[in-house]
Amino acid sequence: QVQLVESGGGLVQAGGSLRLSCAPSRRTFTFSGYPMAWFRQAPGKEREFVGAINWSGGSTSYGDSVKGRFTISRDNAKDTVYLQMNSLKPEDTAVYYCALRVSTEYSALARDYHYWGQGTQVTVSS
Repeated sequence: QVQLVESGGGLVQAGGSLRLSCAPSRRTFTFSGYPMAWFRQAPGKEREFVGAINWSGGSTSYGDSVKGRFTISRDNAKDTVYLQMNSLKPEDTAVYYCALRVSTEYSALARDYHYWGQGTQVTVSS
């Protein structure tokens, strides 16, 4: 069973920045061959696509609401995926999840991902 662990969430003022990280809970598993993604879910709302990255880091995709502000990246040597969030807004407040897809391509659909982390809370105050 693959378990993913997110970290880096917290409380930040509007306009500020945070960097989230995602790594496997057991170092016997490696992310490096798989596409990864970040999703978020605010209370009472559906899970929303934030961004995705292919296995090498050479291709990325973003949800419309975060384009130009968020950057997804990965360090396969460290087996870690990152989400750099800049110019944060109160509407970015949500639980952020990383996800792994057992495939050659990433997707913007949550149902296409096979493994998920437990989530990390991001709260942006106005």
